[in-house]
Amino acid sequence: MPIAIRQNRIVRPRTRSWSIPATVAAFAAAGLAAVAIVAVIAGVAIRRATDREALRDATQLTRLTAVSAIEPDLTDALTRGNAAALARLDRAVRTRVLRSPVERVKLWTLDGRVAYSDATRLIGRRFRLDPAELRAAREDRVAADISDAARPENEFERDLGPLLEVYLPVRTPAGRRLLYEEYLRYSAIADSSRRQWLALLPAFGGALLVLALAQLPLAWWLARRLQQREEEREALLLRLVEASDRERRRLAQALHEGPVQAVAGLAWRLDAAARQASPPLASTLDQGAEDARATVREMRALLVTLHPPNLRRVGLQAALADIAAPLVGAGVDVDVDVAAAGGLGPEAEALVFRVADEALRNAHQHGHPHRVEVRLRHDDGFARLFVRDDGDGFAVGELDGRRSGGHRGLALLQDLAADAGGRLSVDSAPGRGTRVRLEAPVR
Repeated sequence: MPIAIRQNRIVRPRTRSWSIPATVAAFAAAGLAAVAIVAVIAGVAIRRATDREALRDATQLTRLTAVSAIEPDLTDALTRGNAAALARLDRAVRTRVLRSPVERVKLWTLDGRVAYSDATRLIGRRFRLDPAELRAAREDRVAADISDAARPENEFERDLGPLLEVYLPVRTPAGRRLLYEEYLRYSAIADSSRRQWLALLPAFGGALLVLALAQLPLAWWLARRLQQREEEREALLLRLVEASDRERRRLAQALHEGPVQAVAGLAWRLDAAARQASPPLASTLDQGAEDARATVREMRALLVTLHPPNLRRVGLQAALADIAAPLVGAGVDVDVDVAAAGGLGPEAEALVFRVADEALRNAHQHGHPHRVEVRLRHDDGFARLFVRDDGDGFAVGELDGRRSGGHRGLALLQDLAADAGGRLSVDSAPGRGTRVRLEAPVR
């Protein structure tokens, strides 16, 4: 979690980017979405399984019917069209077989003749058996398929709706093989599958929902642990920043009270000695005094780097004059006009100082200018800072290279300006100097 330093004060963020309830709610929403997806996939799989189970039940029912209700009343005379044999089987079919979901019964010889049917007009007629039916008869297995109402042998079933044909071989007492076929209402098979599916789905969906809800306490605990770790990290970072600030303040104080005062005193004594010395020595002493004053300016700029000034106390003009001291000492003409700073709020003034500080330091270290201008204006509720130099300038690609190499001062300032509701732009080209422009709210 970011911690900002403004005017020598450490400022905690005002809002947290996330909260435990929001995190747990997001986790719960994701968990419920995952449960819904799994439930849909599982529902489809369960439905297919129940369809297969319903079909298996239908084939088992047909096999049981053939063994218990058809074969006991099946005689060889029936295959020859004996009326008594047909009547005997017809009674068995109508009393034991023709009940829901069975709608039609047919008994075939393997050459395609209908030996018996409850639709009596079919008895004795010949139709072509398809290869699947013949294969089931020869291999002693039960097979099933959706009835094709367009086939000629199914002309009396066309008004019964979708039907499932289940067929298997049966034998007469003499061992003659016939093909027994039942037509079952497909809607009854589908209803059976649906009942099984509806019986299984709530239990499965409930188990998934309980599993998803059981994870919420874990999600809450993990989110709480994460929040604690972030708070600990923030506290540690805050202590590190405070320790660094104290150390920088201590070093700045030691430098101001020690070397700065000593070198300033040395410059004063050299000036005094120069006034009393003979001309050749006086010139050397004057140069030494000037070098000492230049060193004092550089050390004061270093003091500002170590511990930025309190702008409310010293003023922006004086603070920037200290920053510009190394440039002035190097013979650069520096013109600072920030008289408009009086109307700025503390945060806007701190941002202006940081941008001007970065621009002046970059000009000194990289630009080698002859002249630098710093101008501050504000109107319409916005502060506008302009820093221009006539130095070497640079290409945009060079700026990107500096950023990738870890020199991210301007990039960080652009982020700070954006956070404050403003904008920082840099315009430069080789040989044309550099122009830095900041626009930010005055408060």
